[in-house]
Amino acid sequence: MKRFIKNFLFGISLLLIPTLLLAQEYKYESVPGDPLNARIYTLSNGLKVYMSVVKDEPRIQTFIPVRVGSKNDPKETTGLAHYFEHMMFKGTPEFGTMDWEKEKVLIEKIESLFEVYRVETDPEKRSAIYHVIDSISFEASKLAIPNEYDKLMATIGSTGTNAGTSNDYTVYIENIPNNQLENWALIQSKRFSQNVLRLFHTELETVYEEKNMSLTNDGRKASELMMKGLYPNHPYGQQTTLGEAEHLKNPSMKNIREFFAQYYVPNNFAVVLAGDFNPDEAIKIVDKYFGVLKPVELPEFKFKPEEPITTPVVLETTGLEAENVSIGFRFNGANSADKDMLDLVSSILFNRKAGLVDLNINKKQLTLGCAAFGRSMVDYSMLQLSGRNKKGQSLDEVKDLLLQQVELLKKGDFPDWMLEAAINNQKLSMMNMLESGRGRASMMYMAYLNRINWADAVSSISRLEKITKDQIVKFANEKLGNNYVVVYKRQGKPEDVAKVAKPAITPVHINRDVESGFLKKIKNTTVKPIEPVFVDYKKDITKFNLNKEVEVLYNKNNTNGTFRMVYHFPFGRLSDPALAHAADYIQLLGTSKLTADQVSQEFYKLACTFNVSVSDEEIQINLYGLSENAEKAMSLMESLLNDSKPDAEALKSYVANQLKARNDSKKNQSTVFRALVSYATYGAENPFNYILSEEQLKALTPEVLTQKVKALSTYPHTVLYYGTANQSDLKKMLTTYHKLPKKFNATPLNKKFVELDTPKDRVVFGHYEAKQSYLQTISKSVPYSFELYPIVSVYNDYFGGGMNAIVFQELREKRGLAYTARARFNTPSKPDRVFVNTSYIATQNDKIVDAFNAFNELFNDMPEVELGFNLSKESAISDIRTNRTEKMDLLWSYVNAKEMGWNTDIRKVMFEKIPTFTLSDVKKFQEQYVKGKPKTYVILGKEADMDFGKLEQLYGPVTKLTLEEIFGY
Repeated sequence: MKRFIKNFLFGISLLLIPTLLLAQEYKYESVPGDPLNARIYTLSNGLKVYMSVVKDEPRIQTFIPVRVGSKNDPKETTGLAHYFEHMMFKGTPEFGTMDWEKEKVLIEKIESLFEVYRVETDPEKRSAIYHVIDSISFEASKLAIPNEYDKLMATIGSTGTNAGTSNDYTVYIENIPNNQLENWALIQSKRFSQNVLRLFHTELETVYEEKNMSLTNDGRKASELMMKGLYPNHPYGQQTTLGEAEHLKNPSMKNIREFFAQYYVPNNFAVVLAGDFNPDEAIKIVDKYFGVLKPVELPEFKFKPEEPITTPVVLETTGLEAENVSIGFRFNGANSADKDMLDLVSSILFNRKAGLVDLNINKKQLTLGCAAFGRSMVDYSMLQLSGRNKKGQSLDEVKDLLLQQVELLKKGDFPDWMLEAAINNQKLSMMNMLESGRGRASMMYMAYLNRINWADAVSSISRLEKITKDQIVKFANEKLGNNYVVVYKRQGKPEDVAKVAKPAITPVHINRDVESGFLKKIKNTTVKPIEPVFVDYKKDITKFNLNKEVEVLYNKNNTNGTFRMVYHFPFGRLSDPALAHAADYIQLLGTSKLTADQVSQEFYKLACTFNVSVSDEEIQINLYGLSENAEKAMSLMESLLNDSKPDAEALKSYVANQLKARNDSKKNQSTVFRALVSYATYGAENPFNYILSEEQLKALTPEVLTQKVKALSTYPHTVLYYGTANQSDLKKMLTTYHKLPKKFNATPLNKKFVELDTPKDRVVFGHYEAKQSYLQTISKSVPYSFELYPIVSVYNDYFGGGMNAIVFQELREKRGLAYTARARFNTPSKPDRVFVNTSYIATQNDKIVDAFNAFNELFNDMPEVELGFNLSKESAISDIRTNRTEKMDLLWSYVNAKEMGWNTDIRKVMFEKIPTFTLSDVKKFQEQYVKGKPKTYVILGKEADMDFGKLEQLYGPVTKLTLEEIFGY
């Protein structure tokens, strides 16, 4: 590779010994040659602080990773780590409460009652105890301020508020403006030292809902079964993250408090910051607020080592979705020598281009699709191979094909260049990750969680370069034998697993119009404002024309050695349904000079990726990779587009697999719901089912499909380029390889589907055999109006957007109806479209009426909360102030503005208009465009559980649709 790539990461190999540098009084660890230029501080209480500066925008990506996960759950209360993650959003004695001293007494009573409830076995006594818990909880809710943590985050302009729990860890996520670091640190230090388990039993309802969702998720069931087979002794296999249903029904607030006190301590979590900030100032702030936290002695995590697997372990599960098979091999943990070898082994097997699985199975279409990937955890890791069967093919045949690739690996039957190519692609992935604050922060927090020394983390590629083919082959023969677990996911009636029954609860009181003194203090903090930066489409976009029909949008990449190039066409599948198949088919072909396998191999060698993406209304031909190989990659791409060699057998297999995939899609709950919503929105003929019939699909010829791709360059299009080439070199490259006709064809028109008018309420129902129903309401509104965009944005944030919105508070926090609930007044994607008001919730079959009624109450009588409205406005303005439109996003912003007919960055319009709105304006908007409007109520659920008479009485006539009607085949 050229000097740029060599210098990118490999100065690290010159000196991997961390150095201790002095930044004022704070010492930090760093590694010479580290591309992140990271600093790792260790405070006196054991807290690790990771920092990396990247100045793309005035924001900081933050993670607080905690070294505790589901493997640490007490055996009698599994799911505790995940449940506590939810409770970390409930506040402290200082925020989230109106009167902590009074609230504390009630919460202590609730905790004591749960200890009695969890050991009581008599159903009547349990019901009586829970009734008391519910009654006291209602009284306690009068003193609570729900979602005040989210209000705090909105106040400081944080976005991406989230958290996640896994086997080994829990992580808390915020992306903040860089002028709010001190407020963030203050809030988080309180949160991580003084958690309160308030609104406990309604959050328990949400966890029940999440657990019930998992019971109908075939992928999750198969994954849990694989873990059980690979780790029969370790909690990885014996405890699921969501926990056992029986344990969830018998929670212990006492255990949760003890769990927090034991694990949420400074010597067991880290503060990770990546973005635009001064590390010398940032460490002072972190120490000021987190340095006072007290460390504790951590319990040693002990587990019985797994015995070697000597013969294949065969497991099965059954579900409604399509069949698949998975094979798993067990390895040592993330901080072992196995990790590097596993990275290379998984890349040689599967890399989406030229791996053994890619070429020998997927390219030949021997199955419906196969993959292989490694997963590293602290105590153990795994290699998993998986595949879906074609029509008439058994899962055993798929399994055998996968194992054959493993045998080829063990024999060393793969090209010698594969290792170098795999490493070059790893370099590309690393560059891509380091472009953003989030990528950098992710790398740092995962190193912390996996107990990987930072010098080892940043030198991974230099270590991979030293691994030889012989070592790979030796490792594969040692590790990959008959020591695997195979999981067959059969299609059929699921095993009868009872859902987690939810006891009756009283909707809690929601104090929307009050705020704690702590929140007021944060609001009154003065910070230096960040001035927004808007795009000037006349000055900021570099444009030139290849000819009058092809415009090039150019932006120089000064960050790293990668490039992205897109040919963008303003028509898609709705202009010709065969285009999607042509795009798929081209990936299976070679050229007059190269076989299909050789094309894939060449792209992988170049560390470049090519694909043709066809959506409903546009086509993108994408090329991405290492800048130094851009010209070779472009030449290869153009040769495939214009000189692809038709292959009749490849098309025959492709068509057969497409028909099988169509049949499989009818078994997937999410896919069926999308199809049902499209039918309900547009009618029997709609964008979802606007596809080729089986007869039309079978009638396709190789020549027709290849010609469709070849003809794309004869239509007007736009080229978007973000890379290291200068403008003149790019123009020369395009002129050389991207051949254009003298005369262009007219741009094809996309078929236009018009949303159905809804003069009165109606219900559209589809059957799916599940314990949980998917629900949506649809209400067609007014035509596109640029003037409505600002008020729509404010309404969406206030009413149906995030965790601080009215919908989330009412349906999740107050009533515990769902894990996810949202509503949105959708803006048109094109100027000739209309606004559409929608709502969505997934809930238990017996809660459908409750959910729809709750939405209707809100739609027809929107709560007016001045505090919440002001927060929504402030958050929106902060977001505009601190977000930057750069790199490839700058070019796409121009494309979108041009399509919509905008001459100005719409963010500038929003910034000027949003501060002028009052809550009264939002109320008027809601009353004019939302309140009382007829709706289509869409339900995908189990027909036997439906009360159609009641549904018709409440929501209008019911139309029941079959799968054939929904899908059109």
